[in-house]
Amino acid sequence: MKITVVGAGNVGATCADVLAYKEVANEIVLLDIKEGFAEGKALDIWQKAPIDLYDSRTVGVTGDYSRTAGSDIVVITSGLPRKPGMSRDDLIGINAGIVRTVTQNVIQYSPNAIIIVVSNPLDVMTYCAHITSRFPRTRVMGMAGILDTARYRAFLAEALNCSPKDIQAMLLGGHGDTMVPLPRYTTVSGIPVTELLDKDKLDSIVNRTINGGGELVKLMGTSAWYAPGSAAAQMAEAIARDQKRIFPVCIELQGEYGIKDCYLGVPVVLGKNGIEKIIELKLNDEEKALLEVSRGRVKEVMDVLDNMPASA
Repeated sequence: MKITVVGAGNVGATCADVLAYKEVANEIVLLDIKEGFAEGKALDIWQKAPIDLYDSRTVGVTGDYSRTAGSDIVVITSGLPRKPGMSRDDLIGINAGIVRTVTQNVIQYSPNAIIIVVSNPLDVMTYCAHITSRFPRTRVMGMAGILDTARYRAFLAEALNCSPKDIQAMLLGGHGDTMVPLPRYTTVSGIPVTELLDKDKLDSIVNRTINGGGELVKLMGTSAWYAPGSAAAQMAEAIARDQKRIFPVCIELQGEYGIKDCYLGVPVVLGKNGIEKIIELKLNDEEKALLEVSRGRVKEVMDVLDNMPASA
């Protein structure tokens, strides 16, 4: 098993570290455009192997995609964060160019790979990678739902003073302020969370989850990396080990939930073939309305990408 992580920044390096620690792959290639950056991160992770007792070999390379040849899974974390004065359209144009170039290089050397996109704006970058690769939709997916549900579960564990291990949760929609948390599908050791917390407390936790990324940016002045990197690694592990795990994952919908030609997070089964099944939950009218709002917002951003010059 060979896994490539493109982008050796905080998220990419964390993802590679988790994959190595869990021995998900024999070889983990970390690639970046900054000279020596990926090599240094990979060497540091490898030197930790005798301490944490793992055999996965991490290798760093600068811009040489031939070293990624034959990868079974590729995680794309490349892209720039939004800077002061930069419009949303500017960010989409810059990161779409990066993701498009990365995807073209990846599929040249690993035509059978499964691609996991972490770059932001997440939903539209998944769209960009998918149309660039021309892979089946089951082999190009975006990581957002696992991160969002992890935040939701962590906040619930705090409120209930219980272990986060006992909390199961699900959410739908786009990554950001239009995500759709589903308290009806949230349980604590099988107990519906609605029986353990009142509506006002649940609503406040849902609101904190929706703004979870912004909370961290305000605290640190930059985006999160431990949880996003770990979430991407969890997806790669489920695929590499054919675990058939059910996670919320961004995929192109083709009629599921009554939605076509839009990239949204929905529960899926992840296994050796990538997305092996899409699960359609029975939503009530309120949940359907929230999902429609999310669809509209994501489609707006997709339209921005569609209307950009091909060279953007």
